[in-house]
Amino acid sequence: MAPSRWSGAQVRANFNGIPSVLYYTRAAHFLGLWESERLMLGRFLPELSADIVEAGCGAGRVTVGLWNLGYRRICAFDFAAELLDQARSLAAEQAIRGIAFHHADATRVDAAALGRAPGARFGAALFLFNGLMQIPGRPNRRRALRRLHALCRPGSPLLFTTHDRDYAPAEAARWQAEARAWAAGRRDPRLRDFGDRHFQDASGPVFIHIPDRAEILADLEATGWEPAFDAMRSQLAAEKAAVFDFSDDCRFWAATRR
Repeated sequence: MAPSRWSGAQVRANFNGIPSVLYYTRAAHFLGLWESERLMLGRFLPELSADIVEAGCGAGRVTVGLWNLGYRRICAFDFAAELLDQARSLAAEQAIRGIAFHHADATRVDAAALGRAPGARFGAALFLFNGLMQIPGRPNRRRALRRLHALCRPGSPLLFTTHDRDYAPAEAARWQAEARAWAAGRRDPRLRDFGDRHFQDASGPVFIHIPDRAEILADLEATGWEPAFDAMRSQLAAEKAAVFDFSDDCRFWAATRR
């Protein structure tokens, strides 16, 4: 019997697992915001009064970092209840009471799920640390982008990150071999889209989609977002060693809600 394809339910179960909870909770407590994240926020979200919705908040690393930068209108959600509990605990430890945390799925979220009246809109959206790319299936990733579009006012910025399979020369041979396998019908049956990858690391089992730049541009166009800026993290800032230990280089994206 062939193994089933990666699903959102499997990804949620992995994020709720003990290795993942410990991994992301440590980062939330000890790593905080990256310099590249601070730079992007300062450039594309300079108003501290912005009404922000943060998708995939996890254990609260970015969420609490936003609060500590001075943002005070933050609504954060995640589909992994165990991680969300850690985010709430981190905020409580720091005596932060103004962040609204919600349990919601980015592919289904609406204003009601976030405690907002129908038609209520945010002034900015975030989906950082490759959260969007951990949604299996391109239609589902586009669905999440459309949901965020519906939650935001026209002109609102969206900041998110992805990997980029065309950027790292060391990965070129691997992706060429993968392309030949897919063309020959020998792909891993658990994977949905070319660019999907699954592996095991310190956070437990991981699913992630690694796109190229053209794919993301097409997804933004299809979901009502206008690309505004993109660059690799290594091009933006010199990060401390702990950031490299936590994450490979990734591409930062800024888009504007049409």
